Amino acid sequence: MKTIFSGFVLSAIFLWGCKDVSKETTIKDNIPVNETIGTTSVPANPLRNVYWGDTHNHTGNSFDVFLFGTPNSTPEIAYRFAKGEEVESPTTGKPWKLSKPLDFLVVADHAELIGSIPLMYENTPGISDTKTGKTFIDIAPNKSEEGLQKIYDIINYAAFDQPNEANLTAKDLVNDMGGEKVKEAWIRYIETAEEHNDPGKFTTLIGWEWSSNNSGANLHRVVFMPQGADVAKDFLPYSALDSDNPEDLWAWLETTSQRTGAEFVAIPHNPNISLGLMFPETRLNGQPVDKAYAETRMKWERSVEITQIKGDSETHPALSPNDEFADFETYDFALTPDGIRPAPTKADYVRSGLKRGLELEHKVGANPYKVGFVGSSDSHTGMSSIEENNFGGKGQHDSEPKKRAHPTGIGSSKGWDMGAAGWVGVWAESNTRQSIVDAFQRKEVYATTGPRITLRVFGGYNFAESDLNSGMVKTGYDKGVPMGGDLNKTEDGNAPGFLISAMKDPDGANLDRVQVVKGWLNDDGTSDENVYDVALSDDRTDGKEKVGNTVDLKTGKYTNTIGATELKVFWQDPDFNPDQSAFYYVRVLEIPTPRYSLLDAITLGIDIKETNHPATIQERIYSSPIWYNPN
Repeated sequence: MKTIFSGFVLSAIFLWGCKDVSKETTIKDNIPVNETIGTTSVPANPLRNVYWGDTHNHTGNSFDVFLFGTPNSTPEIAYRFAKGEEVESPTTGKPWKLSKPLDFLVVADHAELIGSIPLMYENTPGISDTKTGKTFIDIAPNKSEEGLQKIYDIINYAAFDQPNEANLTAKDLVNDMGGEKVKEAWIRYIETAEEHNDPGKFTTLIGWEWSSNNSGANLHRVVFMPQGADVAKDFLPYSALDSDNPEDLWAWLETTSQRTGAEFVAIPHNPNISLGLMFPETRLNGQPVDKAYAETRMKWERSVEITQIKGDSETHPALSPNDEFADFETYDFALTPDGIRPAPTKADYVRSGLKRGLELEHKVGANPYKVGFVGSSDSHTGMSSIEENNFGGKGQHDSEPKKRAHPTGIGSSKGWDMGAAGWVGVWAESNTRQSIVDAFQRKEVYATTGPRITLRVFGGYNFAESDLNSGMVKTGYDKGVPMGGDLNKTEDGNAPGFLISAMKDPDGANLDRVQVVKGWLNDDGTSDENVYDVALSDDRTDGKEKVGNTVDLKTGKYTNTIGATELKVFWQDPDFNPDQSAFYYVRVLEIPTPRYSLLDAITLGIDIKETNHPATIQERIYSSPIWYNPN
């Protein structure tokens, strides 16, 4: 059955800009300057700082959050939590706080019926007194969990005119609770975002999620922009009820951008459950991917969500059999009523998607999948709580250890199937809306499964090992390109060199290793991949030698007596072919640390085997790629 709203099927795409980013910002020196935002003077660093954020957070304005039993989750709580304040958890009612605040947040509620369920329970004329509103209030007048779940099921079926006990249709939903009916909720959301935006200290980016779930395939996009209320109030979020085809979303972004000046960013999220549709060779209309498709997609979708609570989407053991670290937080629970667990395809994972992009560029003359990497939570609690020792779960159904042995309502998954991830680091001149969005535009962003590891990556032709010093960053900008950049073939076909520096999270685990993942195009138009261990901790010289494991399975504690606090390396590709298109990205692994499932097992007094998940994991970060172009 075709279903758009199954489980927490709503994932995010963020609105992004149309400005020319073909040229890097000139880096002159390391002297901070001031940037004026309105009447506020904000310090700006030309060599850029790393800012941490979540571009994919849901509140009760998302109908599934509200109906899954968390009606008291609000954007206000989401912003306060992200800013480091202690809040009362909307799921447990207990005090909850991040170990350290984030720098920015996108509350990306589902555009489909956005905010209409809360408005309905406020007795809002034009919603509560409609056929749909009256039906829903009669079903759950006191917001009982059973009643709210029944409303959720009705919406799920009615969205595609499937039989349901209320005999509602998709037209009823749109007429009674969609379209202009959500304007009041949208304006409230905008105003709350404006109240919490504090240039230089904490940034709110106005956005939403377009939540296409075409025949069960998760094709969601998160959309956001740097503009504020004056622009955001001039449109309503485009939803999958308008169209579930991403090409229609791109067309709307184009016309709305031209009309309003909005600089939209769109981010596809967790392709691991896209059923082979996120990085396709064939469009939804049955036509092959062509140059026009590639160029349009790359105008709007310059990054992809590589890790989040619903699993890690870097790669899969079946797709990367020679990568010993490929099986990480693998999640394959499709968002379909039958809860199928489909076999992975090349279109479901980011690394194979990048390789397919090289192949398509060879065929059609443009690469549709030349993307940077983003991590974000997709939390449906309003809290970006993805730390292993402070994990708030995906939603109400897995918000506490005692609930995680049970189904979540997302496909056939159970609580412990979720991963405690992720966030995104951006290299920006200042913590302001425009500066952060500009970083996404040029793809100078990287993904983390949780730890805030500081990572710099530069590629170029005039680097040497001696550049790994205190002036590395300026040298990197002056003589090369940062993550997300492009390198072209030199006259003599030299191999590019890479300056890589990784520093551990000050409050986290030591580092195990730094790896470079390479993908390239063969002469016959096929693609290949390889993973290089380029820096190892503890004086190891062979990547096959494990770093060790200090986790105590009885207490859930670990020690930093192994690994490194910092790993720096200058690396050149030993297998470089100047005539082959290629991409390079950096993956940094921590030493083993306790997975939240171990901490839960200790809390519950059960054997870790009952969780059906490992006791320890190696958290990681992924840099956006640098591309080599031979033409």
